[in-house]
Amino acid sequence: MPEKKRKILVTSALPYANGPLHLGHLVEYIQTDIWVRFQKMRGHECYYVCADDTHGTPVMLRAQQEGITPEQLIARMGAEHQRDFADFGIGFDNYYSTHSDENREIVTEIYRRLSKAGHISRRTIKQAYDPVKNMFLPDRFIKGTCPRCNTPDQYGDSCENCGATYSPTELKNPVSALSGVPPVEKDSEHFFFKLGDFKDFLRMWLFPREHKNDRDIHVQAEVANKLDEWFDAGLKDWDISRDAPYFGFEIPDAPGKYFYVWLDAPVGYMASFKNLCAKQGLRFDDFWGQDSHAELYHFIGKDILYFHTRFWPAMLEGAGFRKPTSVFAHGFLTVNGTKMSKSRGTFITARSYLNHLAPPASSPSVSAENWARKRSTRNCCKKPGTPRKRSRRPTKTAITPRRCA
Repeated sequence: MPEKKRKILVTSALPYANGPLHLGHLVEYIQTDIWVRFQKMRGHECYYVCADDTHGTPVMLRAQQEGITPEQLIARMGAEHQRDFADFGIGFDNYYSTHSDENREIVTEIYRRLSKAGHISRRTIKQAYDPVKNMFLPDRFIKGTCPRCNTPDQYGDSCENCGATYSPTELKNPVSALSGVPPVEKDSEHFFFKLGDFKDFLRMWLFPREHKNDRDIHVQAEVANKLDEWFDAGLKDWDISRDAPYFGFEIPDAPGKYFYVWLDAPVGYMASFKNLCAKQGLRFDDFWGQDSHAELYHFIGKDILYFHTRFWPAMLEGAGFRKPTSVFAHGFLTVNGTKMSKSRGTFITARSYLNHLAPPASSPSVSAENWARKRSTRNCCKKPGTPRKRSRRPTKTAITPRRCA
């Protein structure tokens, strides 16, 4: 009996538009591309979409350093990223940008729906401010010692060692990554997503077996165990706003306040697919509507699990959209035991690999027909019933990495 044709939408995490792709990124896209190709070969209706993640202070500051506009920077990076993906053979059905009309429209609609339902609050908070640069500092521009595990040189929003999330004010010995001086505190009104409103929904979505549901498993068992630890710490309100100067979408009716990049970045999945719908005549609601029967899969690195398995499904639930079928998380490609990182400068770019380390395009290939012929020829020389010779000891092949100049 032929398998029922399925509708499948697949995404990978959006690469950030302040620098080139590196091999740590490519691990994920190659994995996803293989999975997508497999589904298409089985005859399913499967689409693979992605986009450049283009907003935030790092993009704004790099553009300033280069003497260009953020729009010029993200256009150049977008072209470079797409060139590298193409040369690695990654087969996106659509590649787009979060700095798009579609993304602005959808993120604004999600915000308005959440606000109307009472899931958005406002309050004045103390923010880290760089007295030398005269600007509020985003989380990633504050570094210090993790307040949970005491690992030094961690960012202001999460620890790469223990996975804890926190506010920049909780960091020990914080300093500005821009000027190197300790930040001072200033008051500012911010907007918050009330994640605690979705505690029951998230427990049901993340831990279906607690509700005698063994079918709808959305995350790996190891991920669920980690998320359970975060539940024990409580679901805190999530700050979804940033102060000017900032490159991003301004919050409606709030001059000088912008959506935090992590609010509009995952919405980029929806925006990229909506752009594909316009190109191919697809129905957006067939894949993103609350009653959609399509399947939705996110492939991501474990460092962004917190956003994809808590904030993202809660946002979708509160705004009346469907939730992911599954979120697949992978580990890191490491350098000297630590995560390959663009921000820390420990990486090999995709282009460097292609230019200096990639295998030649004319690598020999073996067809199934030739393989079968070789097997047949090898077997026909044996007498019937002759056992295969086995080595006395299994051999192991060690791969020794070569040093590159």
